[in-house]
Amino acid sequence: MEGQPISTVEWVPRDVLHANGYNPNKVAPPELALLKLSILEDGWTQPIVAREDGEIVDGFHRWTISGDPDIAKMTGGLVPVVRLANVDPAHQRMSTIRHNRARGTHHVLRMADIVADLMEEYGLDVAELMFRLGMEDEEVERLADRGAMVKRGRNDDFGKGWVPGELRPR
Repeated sequence: MEGQPISTVEWVPRDVLHANGYNPNKVAPPELALLKLSILEDGWTQPIVAREDGEIVDGFHRWTISGDPDIAKMTGGLVPVVRLANVDPAHQRMSTIRHNRARGTHHVLRMADIVADLMEEYGLDVAELMFRLGMEDEEVERLADRGAMVKRGRNDDFGKGWVPGELRPR
């Protein structure tokens, strides 16, 4: 579509882009590692959004990861960029916030369904899910167990460690 930034994706050297000084979005090291794995396994699926002068509006973490030798090797050090033309600083900041907030969150029960499906239907084990989803062992186990309780209707009785109103366990 003419006039849409996505129609003008360009591959540019990573060094022509630079971070902005205001982005409130931070990503922890485990999620950065997951982002790297995502690009290595799936390729570049989203471009970096930048102003004409190369200041990044959205995609700072993709840009950061693009400096990794394994990622850089995939595209000869080039990164995909769409440029926002004639953007004033206030609009740019609001655009960054919209991009950050529009990503949403994951709902636990749907995640539990997916983890259970990956284990049961596709035969993936806990170790592989830990690596490929960037999760800890306990997180995978809890999601898999919750998925089992919901999907298979587990009705195990839970022990009563205490009774409301009593001072000591039975």
